[in-house]
Amino acid sequence: MEKVPEAGYPIVGLPIRGIQRSVTLANVVKNLAVPFRLAKSLRQAMHLLHKEQPDAVVGVGGYASGPTLLAARWLGIPYLIQEQNSYAGITNRWLARQAAAICTAYPGMERQLRGKNIVLTGNPVRAGYQPERLASLRAQALEHFGFVDNCPTVLITGGSLGARAINRAVDEGLEKLLAAGIQVVWQTGKAYAQLAAARAKDAEKMCISEKTCGKIWTHAFIHRMDLAYAVADVVVGRSGALTLSELCLAGKPAVLVPSPNVAEDHQTHNARALTDRGAALLVPDAQAGSALISTTLALLHNPALRKSMAACTGALAFPHATAHIADALEKIARPYSA
Repeated sequence: MEKVPEAGYPIVGLPIRGIQRSVTLANVVKNLAVPFRLAKSLRQAMHLLHKEQPDAVVGVGGYASGPTLLAARWLGIPYLIQEQNSYAGITNRWLARQAAAICTAYPGMERQLRGKNIVLTGNPVRAGYQPERLASLRAQALEHFGFVDNCPTVLITGGSLGARAINRAVDEGLEKLLAAGIQVVWQTGKAYAQLAAARAKDAEKMCISEKTCGKIWTHAFIHRMDLAYAVADVVVGRSGALTLSELCLAGKPAVLVPSPNVAEDHQTHNARALTDRGAALLVPDAQAGSALISTTLALLHNPALRKSMAACTGALAFPHATAHIADALEKIARPYSA
């Protein structure tokens, strides 16, 4: 609701909420309101589609897509589903049969999505993450973060909101990273930013006295992710669909810490799609405090494994995903009439 308007596009929010799966009194009360929220969201979606008269509708999963795609079905507007994860969510599984096209990011999704016209496209990601371009940006990236060229560098990110388990593990392991001569780009999220900056200063003071070349750059949010990828030898982060698509396009080895707070544990499924192919390492969220830093250090100090993982990661990339999805959308759209 912030980033879309900032990019210059209008956005409309629906009051729909997801079903709470854990059985507590509070969640039972919340679930009782779901049918009423769904009905209100359907009315708003119908009004929006009547007003905009689109030639096609795209849904990318999640409960917010449900009312809009259902309204499109009732109005006879063709819709495309873009399933970003390796484990399809309930909304996409429910609406797949009537979809005019389904674009997936992982092979074999026919077993989950019982629809027609399923095409493997990959996920759309921001332009400029190709390894060749990242290599050309390396000098600029080193200057941007204040790093040197002869030290291993790790990019640690928990997304725009940060990740508590990752932040805590890094906080506790900063001295180990710096003592090993590691340069750290640490994206913390807003809630942890001030604490991380203070911790970074203290840790750097200690390591300067020991004459190591470790250094820390911290910020709540990274606006130039291309520079962050350009400087990184290893990436540590969650395993959201678009994060993994960026990693694959950039060809970066990664240590993944799937979020446990997502529907149907889809981030663990996403991570395993990479780890099963030798493209990443997995550290469960509950074990991040004890295993994340040691796993990351071991990978940073193993160039042969990093090279192998980068090759496996790159093999999973879909550099033309955006164009292929646009082609699929164009094929299903109703003929435009002025």
